[in-house]
Amino acid sequence: MSAVLRAQALGKRYKQRWALRNCDLDVPEGRVVGLVGPNGAGKSTLLNLASGMLTPTTGTMEVCGGRPAGGTAQLAKVGFVAQDTPTYAALSIADHLRLGARLNPGWDHALAQERIRRLGLDPKQKAGRLSGGQRAQLALTLGLAKRPELLILDEPVAALDPLARREFMQDLMEAVAEQELSVVLSSHLVSDVERACDHVIVLVDSQVQVDGDIDDLRATHHRLTGPRRDLDTLPAGLHLISASHTDRQTTLLVRADGPIHDPAWTVSPLGLEDIVLAYMTRPAGAVRDTRPALEVLR
Repeated sequence: MSAVLRAQALGKRYKQRWALRNCDLDVPEGRVVGLVGPNGAGKSTLLNLASGMLTPTTGTMEVCGGRPAGGTAQLAKVGFVAQDTPTYAALSIADHLRLGARLNPGWDHALAQERIRRLGLDPKQKAGRLSGGQRAQLALTLGLAKRPELLILDEPVAALDPLARREFMQDLMEAVAEQELSVVLSSHLVSDVERACDHVIVLVDSQVQVDGDIDDLRATHHRLTGPRRDLDTLPAGLHLISASHTDRQTTLLVRADGPIHDPAWTVSPLGLEDIVLAYMTRPAGAVRDTRPALEVLR
C-alpha cells in the first residue's frame, strides 16, 4: 500500500529544544488515521510539517508524492484544520467562502454552499459571532471544499462540547465516505479515534510505538490474569506490552501471534483505549515491536 505521508529521520528544533526528533512514519493512502500520544510527543509539530506550515530541521517528509507546500499544485493536495479551527472574526461566512475560492484552484463552490445550508448557518453572519462548534464546522467546510487528497486535522474538537463534537465527527465521516479522502486526525480522545478511524498510530517522544489497523489491534491484544508467576515462563508467541502484580496475581497486556490456550491464564479482550494507554506508558527505551502483523514501524 502506498503512503500518503512519509517521514524519515524527521526532526524540528526550536533553538535548543527538539519538538520532534528522529521520527520515521508511513501513513497509508486511502485510510482515516488517528494520531494519538501524550502532550509533547510531537503530534502538532508533525502535522504542521506535513501541511508546510513548518520546515524540518533534519530528515525528510513527503506528502502526496511531493514536498509539503512545494508550489501551488502541491498546496492544493492538502487540506489543514488547525487545533484552534482558525477563522477570521470580522469576516462573514460568505467572505470565508469567497476567500477559499480565490485561494484554491480546485474549490468546490457547490459543496461549500450545500454544507453551509445543511448546517443552518447564515452566510451573512460574522465568524466572530459563531459558537465554537459552528466555527469548527466552517473550518471543516473550508478544508473539504478545496477538494484535497489528504485532509489533516489537528485536535479539531478539543474545545467543543460533547454534542458539537459528535456532530463534527459525524460530518467528517460522511465527507470521507463521499469524497474518498485520506485523513490524518490528531486527538487526545481515543473514543473519537475509535469511532471515526480505521487505522491508528501511537506517537511517544517522537517515536512510533504502534501503527496498525484498529480491528487488527483489537484482535491481537489481550489481557491475561492468573496466579503470580515469573514472566520468563510466558507461552511462546506472546509479546509483553505491560505487566502488573499483586501478592497473588499477575495481570499482563500482551500481543499474541495466535490463540492463547494456556489454562493457567484468564484471557479477556482489550478496547482500543487500553491498547493505546499501554503503549503510551511503556518504560522509556522499551524495544518497539517490529513484527509485520501490526505493521509496527522501525
